[in-house]
Amino acid sequence: MSRTTLSTGLALTLVSAIALTGCGSGGGEEVAADAKQTLTVWAMGEEGARLKPVAEEFTKEHPNIKVKITPVGWDVVHQKLVSSLAGKKLPDMAQMGSTMMGEFIALDALEPVDTKAFKRSDFFPATWDSNVKDGTAYGVPWYADVRALYYRTDLAKKAGVTKAPTTWADQQALATAYKKHGAEYGTQLQPGSTGAWQGWLQYLYSTGGELMGKNGKPALDSPQAVKALKAWGSYFDKGLAKKNFTPGEDAAKDFSNGKRPMFQSGPWMVQNINDQHPELKGKWAVAPVPGDTSSTSWVGGSSLVTFKDSAHKAAAEEFTKYLATPKVQAHWYEVDKTLPAAKAAWDQPAMKNGDSSLPVFEKALGSAKAVPPVEKWNEVAVQIETSLEKVARGADASATAKQLQKSVEGLVG
Repeated sequence: MSRTTLSTGLALTLVSAIALTGCGSGGGEEVAADAKQTLTVWAMGEEGARLKPVAEEFTKEHPNIKVKITPVGWDVVHQKLVSSLAGKKLPDMAQMGSTMMGEFIALDALEPVDTKAFKRSDFFPATWDSNVKDGTAYGVPWYADVRALYYRTDLAKKAGVTKAPTTWADQQALATAYKKHGAEYGTQLQPGSTGAWQGWLQYLYSTGGELMGKNGKPALDSPQAVKALKAWGSYFDKGLAKKNFTPGEDAAKDFSNGKRPMFQSGPWMVQNINDQHPELKGKWAVAPVPGDTSSTSWVGGSSLVTFKDSAHKAAAEEFTKYLATPKVQAHWYEVDKTLPAAKAAWDQPAMKNGDSSLPVFEKALGSAKAVPPVEKWNEVAVQIETSLEKVARGADASATAKQLQKSVEGLVG
């Protein structure tokens, strides 16, 4: 239930190509912000098309800067960015997914953020921290994705549950009650395959665990990680979640028909359910992810990056400033239904008068943790997903965690 799916198949080959050609050589003489110029920007999927009118409003305030937006599909963006970097044909700036940051930081492709122009304190901490490596920020948060719990209140009431679950015990009790009263499964969990890590990471973070320790090494065999694996795996052990993953499963449909009346996902699902299943009005709710020691989601989303070889860095900074202003971020929520990363944007009328679920997501953003910018994140994610699949099929959580730790150490060591 991810908003985006990234293509990774050619990553190693293309990274090797970049290593041979080099990068970060500088794009020649830089153009001042007040000079007449064209700023090239890549934005992903539908967001590329939606960004064009916003860019036109920016140009009204900065008539010397023409912004050329190029939409790029999420399924091909990784390949296009890496190959364009190798061929020195990158745009001036781009939207970059949170889990892509580590790779492009390691490739020395990104211009460090001017922390006099952009301050961490203006953004939700996790949205900023996902862009920071060795104390240097390389991207400015644009929008955020954070997880919450979706559950059928009408079916919960029939099962004798009248309050939102707040703890792991509450959540599993509700899943058990759902199944006892006719649901095929008590909850929706992806047992493996691409994206499965997204359903597990909040379990890890809610124990106080981390993906990476303070020593820079993985922390995937910690007591917290083992506890999170056990808690996640218990849904499959007890028949409360489906053990076999079927690509293309429709979570909203199964939510509507009551087969799986509970799942965790991001804010985009609010509109999906409202649009696709209006018959559910008043029969469901959104709550913070239930926690162990805390209710802690992971934060995803996109940041705005400027490439090191750009000759239009000053103009890129002006456009980034514009997109990061509270008013524009709140407007972007109206346009794209993605959560503002700037804290002050939540005081704007568009957010205050928006969907009733927004306070839940705002609270989650305040306590969320970042996915650290790991260079080989795609490979790390595969190792996590492989381990999750093993646990879903009954493997011992402690032994699996040890194997996972060893595998990931080989990727980030």
